[in-house]
Amino acid sequence: MTDLSRRKMLVGAAASAAALGVAATAQAASFGNPDRPPEGQVNSGSPTSKDDPGPQNPTLASQFPSFQNPPATDINGMPLFWASFNNAHRRYQNGGWAREVTQDDFAISEDISGVNMRLAANGIREMHWHQQAEWAIMLDGKCRITVLDEMGRPQVADVKTGDLWYFPPGLPHSLQGLGPTGAEFMIAFDNGRASEFNTLLLTDWIAHTPPDILAANFGVPADAFKNIPLDNLWIFQGEDPGPLAADQRAVRSPLGAPDHPFVFSLGDMTPTKQTKGGIVQIADSRNFKASTTVAAALVTIHPGGMRELHWHPNADEWQYYIKGKARMTVFDTGPKAATADFQAGDVGYVKKSLGHYVQNTGDTDLIFLELFKADHFAEVSLSDWLAHTPPKMVMEHLNITADVLAKFPNSRPDVLPI
Repeated sequence: MTDLSRRKMLVGAAASAAALGVAATAQAASFGNPDRPPEGQVNSGSPTSKDDPGPQNPTLASQFPSFQNPPATDINGMPLFWASFNNAHRRYQNGGWAREVTQDDFAISEDISGVNMRLAANGIREMHWHQQAEWAIMLDGKCRITVLDEMGRPQVADVKTGDLWYFPPGLPHSLQGLGPTGAEFMIAFDNGRASEFNTLLLTDWIAHTPPDILAANFGVPADAFKNIPLDNLWIFQGEDPGPLAADQRAVRSPLGAPDHPFVFSLGDMTPTKQTKGGIVQIADSRNFKASTTVAAALVTIHPGGMRELHWHPNADEWQYYIKGKARMTVFDTGPKAATADFQAGDVGYVKKSLGHYVQNTGDTDLIFLELFKADHFAEVSLSDWLAHTPPKMVMEHLNITADVLAKFPNSRPDVLPI
């Protein structure tokens, strides 16, 4: 084909497109719609291209407006970074229930798995231990925790809404809901495959140890164990444990108490950062000394506010949404960008160093947790980076004026107001 005939063919194709009413500008990249070919419903030239006449689940679809109609700035695809406790199966037993989101259900979540647990008043999560660290936040009510460290030093404590606990791998512990309403909490394990339904339980070990070994170990007749449960208890209904001080006296050891408490009051702490847009409260090994493998930020965003454009250089981010409604876009190399919506009980996940923001899309405060498999919280702010790079460099990259750059925040804002 000659250059002349190729040119005639291209001119003819352009003429045909014009005859069909296809605007040339729809095929060109533009601000807010940067891709070739362009993405998003804004580019639809025909009404039927937006139709979805196939099978529908309107109730489910309505929960994900950004999946149904993504911003035109979304491009390509990426692994699903949304999950939820709301559609997780609950395991009930006398004394409470639990449900979990692990990597088996949520493929992207390599570093952390989550458990939502409810203990009735006096309900007991039986004495046990894990191969992973256990970090938890109290969501409602009160709970009594017991734990023994590797030096043989015990701690018994009562935790309330907003409090945390952290048990390093292998340390034995128990949990009991207190009256009058019991306790609900969210547990995070520092391994995406860890399951609440597969733990090292006291009753299992005793039942599967020969009676003569039990007798030799504890210095009592083997018959003393003839009434042990043959099935594990997991969660069961107990009795009122009585005053905290009495339990603390009963377990007192000549070795003293652990070097660092295994509980921490995150909800009561002075905000790490407070702006007109909201607050951030950070708990990591710098203030919650025991928590050496999980760092956390409790973020509150007022209506219309936004968690600024940022990324975390040291670990993946596992999010748990406690209250309100949110929208998050995650940016990856490629480029790739995807937007998802979140509500209370949902879980989000952002891989290490991927850019993202979280926007409050509701009319109440948005409250969510950011968890990291790390000993400390670390973050890089996009506006902070641009404000502390030589101005000419930034202006040449973004094609903006000095006046515009001068208005950028010059200190990390964390949470922006409406």
